[in-house]
Amino acid sequence: MFRPPAKRTSSAAMANAQNVGAVVNLSDCRLAKSAGINAHPPVASPCDSCPVRSLSVCSALDNYEIGRLAEIVHTMRFAPGMPIFDEGESAAALYNVTSGTVKLYKHLPDGRRQITGFLFAGDFLGLAVKETYSYSAEAVSETYVCRFPRQKLESVVRDFPHFQQRLYSIASNELAVAQDQMLLLGRKAAKEKIASFLLTLSARAVRRGQPATPVALQMGRSDIADYLGLTTETVSRSFTQLKSAGVIRLMEGNKVDLAERDRLQEIAEGN
Repeated sequence: MFRPPAKRTSSAAMANAQNVGAVVNLSDCRLAKSAGINAHPPVASPCDSCPVRSLSVCSALDNYEIGRLAEIVHTMRFAPGMPIFDEGESAAALYNVTSGTVKLYKHLPDGRRQITGFLFAGDFLGLAVKETYSYSAEAVSETYVCRFPRQKLESVVRDFPHFQQRLYSIASNELAVAQDQMLLLGRKAAKEKIASFLLTLSARAVRRGQPATPVALQMGRSDIADYLGLTTETVSRSFTQLKSAGVIRLMEGNKVDLAERDRLQEIAEGN
């Protein structure tokens, strides 16, 4: 079921988010590069201690190139429910999630919303074909992101073609995810949707180096409902049915143990 978004403060005032990083001047590093030396940045960089560097768009870059990114990046914190950007706003920046959970959604003409995805540590967002964002992004839990001003990032991309290829890869993956979402919404029954959702979260956790089970559900039942095109009541009932069948276990801290993973896979496939 779709529901109208809550009244919110526009994310155009980005300064309302806590800026916990700083622009780092790495001119010495550029001089070293021009001399044919791959040097580490001479000062501390937010990229040096990034826990998801190997998972993110930055994984395609060497130390000098990371230094170039560190010159333009700001690390920002968003409290739960805080907008990162809104649909229709000028697409002035791109973001890399370093921790937390973000939901993406679009506004429908009648004022309702459709959640189109959830992002986690290592995910990239803000790519826009036009001059404005085509969807909204909001922190579900406490979230930290690296913010890259678009024009400055485009300059870096021009200098490093393989970084551009990495961005193309991300854009292609977004298209594949959108196609999977269309299948999920249009061809599956409620219990099949919940099973597919849990398996997808599990697979993404593994890619982040986390256990396949239990799965952490940072989002609430209503957000899951808006993502899967169900009512909140149907989502709760489907979880109860899977629990009663012994396929999953509902744990404290909003975690779900995939107790019978093979059976869950069968349910997701409609068997």
